[in-house]
Amino acid sequence: MRNVIFILVLLLFISVLSTEIYSQKWGSLAETPPMGWNSWNNFGCNVDEKLIKETADAIVSSGMKDAGYEYVVIDDCWHGERDDKGFIRPNPEHFPSGMKALGDYIHAKGLKFGIYSDVGARTCAGRPGSRGHEYQDAITYASWGVDYLKYDWCNSEGLNPVGAYTTMRDALRKAGRPIVFSICEWGTNKPWEWAKEIGHLWRTTGDITACWDCVEDHGTWYSNGIMPILDKQKGLRVHAGPGHWNDPDMMEVGNGMSGSEDRAHFSMWAMLAAPLIAGNDVRNMSPATREILTNKEVIAVNQDKLGIQGLPAITYGNGLEVWVKPLKDGSWAFCFLNRSGSSIDVSFDWKEHFIKDDFSHYQFDAKQKEYSVRDLWAKKELGTTAPPLSATVGSHDVLVVRLDPQ
Repeated sequence: MRNVIFILVLLLFISVLSTEIYSQKWGSLAETPPMGWNSWNNFGCNVDEKLIKETADAIVSSGMKDAGYEYVVIDDCWHGERDDKGFIRPNPEHFPSGMKALGDYIHAKGLKFGIYSDVGARTCAGRPGSRGHEYQDAITYASWGVDYLKYDWCNSEGLNPVGAYTTMRDALRKAGRPIVFSICEWGTNKPWEWAKEIGHLWRTTGDITACWDCVEDHGTWYSNGIMPILDKQKGLRVHAGPGHWNDPDMMEVGNGMSGSEDRAHFSMWAMLAAPLIAGNDVRNMSPATREILTNKEVIAVNQDKLGIQGLPAITYGNGLEVWVKPLKDGSWAFCFLNRSGSSIDVSFDWKEHFIKDDFSHYQFDAKQKEYSVRDLWAKKELGTTAPPLSATVGSHDVLVVRLDPQ
């Protein structure tokens, strides 16, 4: 009898353990912020397999792959209808070869395949969502070789966000293929407080738009420019780290802002340890846009293994902000952000600015330690922290420097 009881208890333990394993997201993914490309910002619903293949080709040929970009994500509107068993199929006119073949093409380029769905019965663009089909969709995505799922919040109709996103997380885990889970809940229900064990990244705001400092009213929703989204990140850095990132939305670099604004936008996303998901037409981007997106020294700030999100350390009344980010090996990134409409002359005495990050417990003290100073956009050495820094930061622009201890 005791043997029977022991076996029953053992089976119960195995069952509980199995449930616990499958209730967790895939670990060891997104240890640094994900890098890739998404179709929505530039193309919206105008997506087809020709565009996606050409984009994958361009990510390789432009040097973006070598710079670290790996995910090619098809956003909304790839969907066809569900078959008689409820399995989702791609639009046969726009994706005639099917998603498995498209995924194989992307993988053959050394890249990874991403796709989009929604917690509701319909996506934001009115295509079939995953509600009631979560496990079917997860199995389907796994069979297609999907590596990344962006999961939106439209038509949620009173769903509990924790429950809705947990259901899809469990479905992805059960499907058996490691898939980065991108929670696109817009920050409405403060996902930074509950999403760490569910997804690998979570949106902190509504949609981004390609302007420096604006908010666009679309009637029932708003999109935000770069500075309004940056301001909404206040207080969120304590929730981010390896495997779980704040996501201030995909980038608008190359989508119509000025070169300085694009450079500042990219720099701030790097300082925020944000996912670097390009949203431009990489097939036809200008050399200036390519130079911004492939700056490996700025990307290294974003991809630093410590995974600490930067913070605004000093704010001046003239529109200048000084952001700092602790890096591995005792290094620091400093970003001088000029939000104003005029150039600003900077004279910054490193020794007069002791900085203590109460979250990470890292400290910067140039009185106790001397650092070399390198300009990451000009790609040149600026000396050390022994003398003050003298520079001019243009309107809507940045100066980004890396300080390495001597």
